[in-house]
Amino acid sequence: MGITSALVLYAVIWWMCFLIALPIKVQTQGDLGKIEPGTHAGAPEHHHTKRKAWIVTVVAFVLWAIIAGIILSGWISLSDMSWFDRALEPL
Repeated sequence: MGITSALVLYAVIWWMCFLIALPIKVQTQGDLGKIEPGTHAGAPEHHHTKRKAWIVTVVAFVLWAIIAGIILSGWISLSDMSWFDRALEPL
């Protein structure tokens, strides 16, 4: 795996984890009873984005290390995926 592949893999894992973590522990205006006029009651009041980004960075690094280790060890390769061979066959 090249450096570009490793960076792309990390970026994909990071964004997937971040999008999963965004709705966790969000306090909405409706939950707090302080609804601003003209906004939806489900609009976030406290979302803790910076803290979530740091936590996701650590979690994504651990997941990336595991996945990169599996890829680099050769435990799972493209030849293990039968659907990939069919995609390379001419029509």
